[in-house]
Amino acid sequence: MATPTLDLITLRKGCASCSLQQLCLPAGINLRELQELEAIVKRKRPVEVGERLFRQGDRLDAVFVARDGAFKTVLVNEDGDEQVIGFHLPGELVGLDALGTGVHRCEAVALTRANVCEVPFDELSNVAAHVPGLQRQLMRVIGQSVGRDQDHREMLVRRQANERIALFLHGLSERLRTIGEPSETIRLPMSREDIARFLGLALETVSRGFTRLQEDGVISVHGRKVQILDVAELDRLAHGSEPPGDRARVRA
Repeated sequence: MATPTLDLITLRKGCASCSLQQLCLPAGINLRELQELEAIVKRKRPVEVGERLFRQGDRLDAVFVARDGAFKTVLVNEDGDEQVIGFHLPGELVGLDALGTGVHRCEAVALTRANVCEVPFDELSNVAAHVPGLQRQLMRVIGQSVGRDQDHREMLVRRQANERIALFLHGLSERLRTIGEPSETIRLPMSREDIARFLGLALETVSRGFTRLQEDGVISVHGRKVQILDVAELDRLAHGSEPPGDRARVRA
């Protein structure tokens, strides 16, 4: 049975907080162009926890965006061990890793039950070729993905575990703000083990880091719910700046 396309009302409602809203509805788009875009966006069946959108070595056929739920992207070695290289929230495109070679270098795994929209890449490219503004919007989304990769590299060079964790939580908070979600109350879709693999730390180190941030009054942790209590201090730790007292002593 063919996968049904989204009708316009559903498209507008489902993509209200989604990066695809900017792709599908660029400024100045006319009705005919909008219908072309609408026709290529397909609704996939719900994706279950642990299910993969694509695997390493798969050809780039489509890019995906979670209407809800979250995903992780992982590299899997010959022994089956996973290295987590990214997390993807609702509204963020998944599958851009294959843009350079046409082949996926990683796997996308559902962290939660999710609903995703699938956009066949060749069709998206064809429509973008003659829809004004669409290519610019696509480049913007690609740039945001590159920025997240750079943030990840910055995390890995931090020496202090609590700084890596602070930068991780700070970045997650900013991304939630971007998609219109509360940014100071974070429900982590990923496990502590996934966070450890993403930050290049031992699981015990991550647990101690969360505990230290909580004891210092920066965050409050209840299971996977993280409440940011001291936004300024989290920002300071994330960006590696000195405490105000230390700066005062230096000036003195």
